[in-house]
Amino acid sequence: MTRKLIRPNLSEIKEKMTKPSNKKKTPPPYETYAENYYYLKQMNKKTPMVIVFKDGEVLEGIIEWYDKDCIKITRENAPNLLIYKSSIKYIYKLNEKKGNNQKDKENNESKENQE
Repeated sequence: MTRKLIRPNLSEIKEKMTKPSNKKKTPPPYETYAENYYYLKQMNKKTPMVIVFKDGEVLEGIIEWYDKDCIKITRENAPNLLIYKSSIKYIYKLNEKKGNNQKDKENNESKENQE
C-alpha cells in the first residue's frame, strides 16, 4: 500500500485568511440598566447608604428617589438632600463598611492575643 502525501495549496489558504468576514460583531448595549436596578433595590429595602463625594465629604441616608442626573437622600435629624450624580465618587451600603471594620478589629485582637 502506497501512501500519498496531501499538501494544501498555500494560495487557497492565503485567500481564505485575507477575505474579510461577513460577520460583524454587534456592539454591546449602550444602557444595561444595572444602575436603575441597584437604586430600585436599595429604595425598596430602605437600605442605609453612604455617599462619598469627589471632594471627600461623606453623607449617610436612605435613597428616596432618583432620576438621570440626581438622587434624593432622606436623612435622620438632618434635612433631605438632592445630590447631583456627577458629584458622587462612590456609594456603598452603611452596614457593609461597618461589618468589614468590625471583622478587621476582631482579627487584629485575635492576632494580638495569640502573640
